[in-house]
Amino acid sequence: MKTKTMLAALAALAQETRLAIFRYLVEIGPDGAAVGSIGAALKVAPATLSFHLKELSHADLVVSRQDGRFVWYAANFATMNSVIAYLTENCCAGQSCSPDCAPVKTQSTRRRIRS
Repeated sequence: MKTKTMLAALAALAQETRLAIFRYLVEIGPDGAAVGSIGAALKVAPATLSFHLKELSHADLVVSRQDGRFVWYAANFATMNSVIAYLTENCCAGQSCSPDCAPVKTQSTRRRIRS
């Protein structure tokens, strides 16, 4: 992944509402969710949601598809995995990682955002 692409993805995620939207879409899975469902689940106003989805889309973190009157968004798992790979490619100098590097599962901290 190119540095500019990485910076765009990290910048898009460096905002509370966008991070919540992205985490929600990751949780939903590859089928994604309709815009109205995302807004209702996260308590984000339609205009605000549209702005944040546009920013995530420009960073290639989400993909959209039209289904009749509805627009569905899904996390772009290829980009997500590229970001993770980029951030960890030199972990432990390329040697087998110690247990200290292993991600720890925690209880979800996803919060509902109000606008």
